[in-house]
Amino acid sequence: MTKEEALQRKGGDEDDDEGMISLDSSFFVDRNYELTEFTFGSNSLQLLCLRSASTDYDLTGQLVWPGAVLMNNYLSNHAEILSGRSVIELGSGIGITGILCSRFCKEVVLTDHNDEVLEIIRKNIELEASRRNQNLPGLTAKKLEWGNREHIQQILQTHHSGFDIVLGADIYILFEHFMSHLSFQQSSVPHLFDTVQQLLQKKRTGCKFIPAYVSRAKTMDTMVMNEAIQRGMQISEVEGTRTTVSGLEGVIFEVAFKS
Repeated sequence: MTKEEALQRKGGDEDDDEGMISLDSSFFVDRNYELTEFTFGSNSLQLLCLRSASTDYDLTGQLVWPGAVLMNNYLSNHAEILSGRSVIELGSGIGITGILCSRFCKEVVLTDHNDEVLEIIRKNIELEASRRNQNLPGLTAKKLEWGNREHIQQILQTHHSGFDIVLGADIYILFEHFMSHLSFQQSSVPHLFDTVQQLLQKKRTGCKFIPAYVSRAKTMDTMVMNEAIQRGMQISEVEGTRTTVSGLEGVIFEVAFKS
């Protein structure tokens, strides 16, 4: 139920003081998570997730999106790129990509800006630890709002050597919920790349940003490409990754500083 529907059901009007009702933000949060099994190559994951989106656009991370499926299939077939590496994932959602990576990496940090999403990430980390019957100190979840320098510095202070790989699976989905609000896009895309740039700066040489991208809007494609180029980065399509996912064209890119 949306906020507007709830107000109508109560006979209230948001601008009418007499009819005003107070609804806690949790009223709009769907927590009916289901334990779901996912298989990528020889790797099986059991994670909590929603089957459909919450009414709150800010909770897109409660679902598994097509870009995450594309990313995980790619990583399961090319686990060598993760071996012994340190990884940070942006917009981790339920944690499906980061948790898969933890089976190959020495260290994985899953991030999201939304506290509700972070809670489900941590529950899924606990499930993975229980399933593997071991503690997973190298697998953690941290709050990270793109462009928030305080959040970025807090992460880098506890990970002094930085990260080899920054991952992002379908993280442009939120931008595309706002295609009619250009100002939102113009501020958010630079925030994303500002975050990527700061995370990669620590090591710089040999580090890369790998986004799995399911294209829903050509204007967004251009925006992302231009932002990378303007920051002195080179962006290239990973050969053999262009495919159709859930009826949409998906592809994986590699973004790195120019040598």
